Amino acid sequence: MTPSRDISRLIEIMAQLRTPVTGCPWDLEQNFETIAPYTIEEAYEVADAIARKDLDDLRDELGDLLLQVVYHARMAEEEKAFDFGDVVEAICRKMIRRHPHVFADKNGNIAAGGVKSAWERIKAEEKAERAARRPTETIAASSLLSNVKAGQPALTRAMELQRKASTVGFDWNDPRAVLHKIREEADEIEAALDHGDKAELAAETGDLLFALVNLARHVDADPEMALRGANAKFERRFAYIERALACQGSSLDAATLAQMDALWNEAKANETRSSSRPSE
Repeated sequence: MTPSRDISRLIEIMAQLRTPVTGCPWDLEQNFETIAPYTIEEAYEVADAIARKDLDDLRDELGDLLLQVVYHARMAEEEKAFDFGDVVEAICRKMIRRHPHVFADKNGNIAAGGVKSAWERIKAEEKAERAARRPTETIAASSLLSNVKAGQPALTRAMELQRKASTVGFDWNDPRAVLHKIREEADEIEAALDHGDKAELAAETGDLLFALVNLARHVDADPEMALRGANAKFERRFAYIERALACQGSSLDAATLAQMDALWNEAKANETRSSSRPSE
């Protein structure tokens, strides 16, 4: 099979990968739940390429993200739910409906100032239509938190859930109280370690992360940006360990944990000295 600029070729490739017996064993084992984390990861890769202004990489990452759409559509087609064409038709219909000022006839155009209000009204109508299509028993009761978007990254959504709850006074008044909650959650993880239950440990770890996001909110820090900063710091200090070992004629494989810890502390001390040095 040869590459092509035609989307139908990508759909054919995915169909072949998912064909029983002759397809790819790994692809055949996947389902919506196992592929979903890759879909999120690819969306982040797109955002990262944009942040780096790397258009060549952006082209490749958009392809990876498109593959995710094709993958989910193929699995849905196998379940006779919908196919890729239905996905395309649905988004085309939505975009035409949400832009009456662009796609309406001459007498249906609206002024630029009314675009946002029309967009919000149409989105609300679509939401109501989706709710009406769901079985009655699956419709959740109206909640203060129901408008917090489910598709956001977990850190961002945790922040929004907490902000929403705080509007009715369900919140701490002091960051130190949140810090106390963090210590409490850490103690619960320690207790869970004694039980050795993976599900319990995962749940308790989630509680700790949620509490940490709450602390970030109370000290006016964006948890996503804070974690990005911590990631960069870790990469920088780990690279120092690698360089230092190389200068010593050693490597990560040959180094002991004690050696690496010592170099980590050395990197940390160097950064502290640099940050405290007066600018020249």
